[in-house]
This record gives sequence, C-alpha cells and structure tokens, in this order.
Amino acid sequence: MSDAMSNYLENALINHIFRGTAFSQPSDIYIGLIRFYEADKVEAATSSQEVSGGSYARTLQDIGDSNWDAPSNGATQNSGAVIFPTATADWGCVSGVIITDHTSAGNILFHGSLTSMRDVQDGDTFKFSTGDLDITLS
Repeated sequence: MSDAMSNYLENALINHIFRGTAFSQPSDIYIGLIRFYEADKVEAATSSQEVSGGSYARTLQDIGDSNWDAPSNGATQNSGAVIFPTATADWGCVSGVIITDHTSAGNILFHGSLTSMRDVQDGDTFKFSTGDLDITLS
C-alpha cells in the first residue's frame, strides 16, 4: 500500500504538538476498502467510492501490540491477517484502503492505493495477509 495521512490526522497532530490542543487517540481503528481510489477525494473525506453492499463491512483492528509490529524507521505493518467478510455480491474493483476511527463513519486517518487492484466477486474473501498492510510515516 502506498499510504498517506489524511488532512484530519495531519492537522490534529500539528495542533497537538505545536499548539497544545489535545488529541484523543482512537479506541479502535477500522480498515476499509475503496473502489477506484483517488487520493484527493479521500483526503477531503468526500469519497463515495468505499465498497458497499454484499456483506461488506470495515474490519475492526484493535489498537495494541498484538495487531501491529513494533515501529522501525517510521513504519509498522499488520502482525496478523486482516480478513473482510465474504462478499455476497460483486464488490467491484478494489484499488485503495482507508484506516478510520469508526465502523461506518468517523474520521479517515490514513489512506493509500493497493500495490495491485483486485476485482472482488460474489463469494470472494478479501484479506491482507500478515505483513501486507504497511504503514510508513515519512
């Protein structure tokens, strides 16, 4: 995944570090999938391209050592598989991923394009294998 922080998270961190404005860490984070990923639309949280229907749901990833590797050089990755529900209808071409602070709405924290797009059909199960969801801050 080629990734970026959202405008929301960038501004929250700048306000927290330089202006002393409190930033509350999310209690949980959720992984979502985007069709036809366009960074500028996701940055502004106006993307209507998140997968929907066919049993799609963002996947809960608890915050903690058991789900994410220890950071190294500003990077981490998933330490276990991230598995989405089995599609009960075609989801279409998935080309991006979002990390949010809410199961269905909330704030996008990170977003990025997948290394390669995948057409998710009825009966498919989309997953990120261990180590495949890389988050890099640079």
